[in-house]
Amino acid sequence: MTHCLPIRVYYEDTDMAGIVYYANYLRYIERARSDWVREIGIDQLEMKSDGVVFAVRRVEADYLMPAVFDDLLEVRTWPTSISPARMVMRQDVMRGDQLLFQAVVTIVCINSAGKPCRLPAKLRSIPVRAAD
Repeated sequence: MTHCLPIRVYYEDTDMAGIVYYANYLRYIERARSDWVREIGIDQLEMKSDGVVFAVRRVEADYLMPAVFDDLLEVRTWPTSISPARMVMRQDVMRGDQLLFQAVVTIVCINSAGKPCRLPAKLRSIPVRAAD
């Protein structure tokens, strides 16, 4: 199950060189993960009211090609492994068929005291796809 989120590059996303500022890719992939979670039926506000939230444990990122103002990008997101305690996701930022950025993100859940806890059951039961 690959989720796709379109993103338009705005002037505010770029740096002095006119390319997307590196940290904005992290914003793009965060939006895509949030959208994916919503799409599979997990309500993060409900999770939070139950005292559980998602947290990024690790990000491994590769910046391959620059995006520029007015580019139409697509963030592709899919889980590559899921255990009771963590989920690893691959996220690619594409411009057409060009891979611009890729990340492997490890997600965990923590409780209101900041202690690790299990991922939601609905999440633990979804299919995964190899990272390619």
